[in-house]
Order: sequence, then C-alpha cells, then structure tokens
Amino acid sequence: MVARTRFDADPCPVARSIDAIGDWWSLLIVRDAFDGSRRFGQFQRSLGIAKNILTTRLRVLEQAGVMTTAPASDGSPYQEYVLTEKGRALFPVIVALRQWGETHCFAPGEPHSRLLDRHHGRPLSPLEIHSADGRPIGPDDTVVEKLATG
Repeated sequence: MVARTRFDADPCPVARSIDAIGDWWSLLIVRDAFDGSRRFGQFQRSLGIAKNILTTRLRVLEQAGVMTTAPASDGSPYQEYVLTEKGRALFPVIVALRQWGETHCFAPGEPHSRLLDRHHGRPLSPLEIHSADGRPIGPDDTVVEKLATG
C-alpha cells in the first residue's frame, strides 16, 4: 500500500485544507450532514459507502475537528454525528462546489438537485469573491504571498 502524502505542515492553506477534508467521501459526508444526516446508517444509505470506509472517514473528520458525536436527539441509546463550528464553516465550500458542478457538470436541462433558500424556496445567488473594499474580484485580481523558507 502506498503511503499517503501529508500536507498538515505545508505553508499553503489549500494544501492543509485538502489534508483535513480532501477525499471525496469526506466532502460527501459533510454535504450529507448539511442536508440533515446525523446517524451512521443515514450516511451509509445515502452514500452507498462500505461501513469500514465510512467508519474511517467519520473518525478522520472527528480527529480534524469537523464533526463530533453527540447523544441521539430522540433519546435513543445511539450516537449522532454533528458538524462542529469548524465543520459548519465548510458551508461556503460545499455551496461553491455545488454551484460549480451545476454550471460545469450537467448538460443543459439535465435534472439535478438544487440548494434552496429555506425561507424563500428559491435557489441561492452565485457565490462571488469580493475584495476588502467590496469590489468583485477574480483570479487575475489576486496574488499569493509566498512565505520565505529558511
């Protein structure tokens, strides 16, 4: 088995993020948690993932502080998986992936799930990135400040 490359000490925030939640199962688990899944069986049925893989991914998400376990909300003896504050902060990432997928991964008119504003029942506006002064900006308007390695 090939050893996994680690990025937990990399100076790049993207690399460290990928290290914490970068495999597709983990992002899909987080997506399902935003959609209301809380129990192991709910995640397993929704994703069609093998139990051993789901167990491992949930453990990694807990170790990364993205999810935690809590007593079942219905008073049963089960545990539920809930997003932590750190996990809930992934909401814009999930929305960005969803919106990118809607634009680039479906043929025109092809049906797909939609994320709706619960209050108004309408799709969300496309995410935009803005500078500190409020201007919309794109990749050509930014530069990465690299850290000096010593």
